[in-house]
Amino acid sequence: MAAPTATIDLSAALITAPVPIGHWLAILPVAHCITLGAVLLMLRAHPRLQAWLAISGLTALVLIDAALLAKVAAEGPLTMVMGRWLPPFGIAFTVDLFGALLAFTAALAALAGGIYALADIGESGRRYGFFPLLMLLMAGVSGAFLTGDVFNLYVWFEVLLISSFGLIILGSERRQIDGALKYAVLNLIATTLFLIGVGILYAAFGTLNMADIAAKAGNLRATAPLMTLASLFLLAFAMKAAAFPVNFWLPAAYHTPRIVVSALFAGLLTKVGIYALIRVMVMLLPVERAELSLVIALAAAATIVVGALGALAENDIRRLLGYVVISGIGNMLAGVALGGPGGGIDGISGAVFYALHSMALMTALYLAAGEIARRGGGFLLSDLGGLYRQSGGFTALSLVLFLAACGLPPFSGFWPKVILVKASLDSGTWWLAAAILAGGFLTTIAFGRLFLLAYWRPAAMALAPSRANWRTGLPLAALTALTIGFGILPEKLLALSQSAAAGLADPKAYLHSVFPGGIR
Repeated sequence: MAAPTATIDLSAALITAPVPIGHWLAILPVAHCITLGAVLLMLRAHPRLQAWLAISGLTALVLIDAALLAKVAAEGPLTMVMGRWLPPFGIAFTVDLFGALLAFTAALAALAGGIYALADIGESGRRYGFFPLLMLLMAGVSGAFLTGDVFNLYVWFEVLLISSFGLIILGSERRQIDGALKYAVLNLIATTLFLIGVGILYAAFGTLNMADIAAKAGNLRATAPLMTLASLFLLAFAMKAAAFPVNFWLPAAYHTPRIVVSALFAGLLTKVGIYALIRVMVMLLPVERAELSLVIALAAAATIVVGALGALAENDIRRLLGYVVISGIGNMLAGVALGGPGGGIDGISGAVFYALHSMALMTALYLAAGEIARRGGGFLLSDLGGLYRQSGGFTALSLVLFLAACGLPPFSGFWPKVILVKASLDSGTWWLAAAILAGGFLTTIAFGRLFLLAYWRPAAMALAPSRANWRTGLPLAALTALTIGFGILPEKLLALSQSAAAGLADPKAYLHSVFPGGIR
């Protein structure tokens, strides 16, 4: 199939006007992370200085992403084009509310993980590159959330995958190598499928700029293999997000690295897959998404139930949480399935809200698992007990996180599930609503079992006193407070999620940001 000819005259494709200063915010998070990662790599011989410089850099990243979010929320999407070439020829970073929200929440989770790593990662781990790899991971995550080009979405996936390979084997233990192998094989298969889809996309559209593709898709639907493209992207991103039936790699890998690495993976990496799925299926290929909605809904229901059942069967807390991650991915997939007639934008807004909630919550739950192991001596439920008597404060904090993961009020997990259940019933897919509720019920049993065995049951032997450590306590308390805040005061986040979903369903503002004079 011949590629369509470009519709923009090359003689007018160069930018002559200066780029507004505010638009530099679109690229600043990525540039900051890459630069700081290189600096940290040069400080390998100074692990203490390296660690504190990384924490300062992550704090700066939070502030940069906060400024970017505030600008996008106030003024709408903004675009920064590389090389002074106008889209679709130049590589564009286009930031809308959806991308800005996820980038900001990811920066908060990374900062919490960085502080926790001060206690969890020793001098050897720092010398082997934990903090440089963390900054490069955040460069990949931020780039994926902020790019406006499909090929560069693939590039940023590669950046975060390479960084994550380094993090997962940090320590070089046998189980880590085994987990990394399973993690790598499935993710590389998904990446290959993604790249094949990108090639077909370019052959069909003659462009990889997301705004250009969204504008042209309606005219090419009769001739281009868009359903094939949608199916390829769905499979690739479902594998990266660990959706059923390609979810088995996650519980086999996420329990093997250091607990702070597991926390960052659970909070960030699967959400990048969901982000890409929403961006491509909802904004670029909405008609194909609607035709595949039943398949997506079935996969969502199976992912929710399989994840919850897996959590019920586990004895290792880290593997239990891996299945909770999978069940949460199912809830977000349900929002993608419902993002059309009947469910309207409510399904997408529920998926966006759930993604933000899950980024903070899953990071916090893995950090709490690290504290359980530190206080109780291990991760196995069969060996734990007596944590309630040892620390009432830590028990209360853990209980809040468990209830939020179950979707119980008044915590953050309650609201997105309400939105998704309502959208399911409005669209007539009552069985999907039943799966969401059943998943919440089974997850409640799984966390109830965890609480009874690890906290309420008397310890087999007296536990040694555990001194408070601000390096582990501060990030855990901050993320728990965020979870409580999302639940008790959800109005602002609900409004932002609705606006982000509306921008995806009707991307006129996104297109205008990239092509302010219109597509010629």
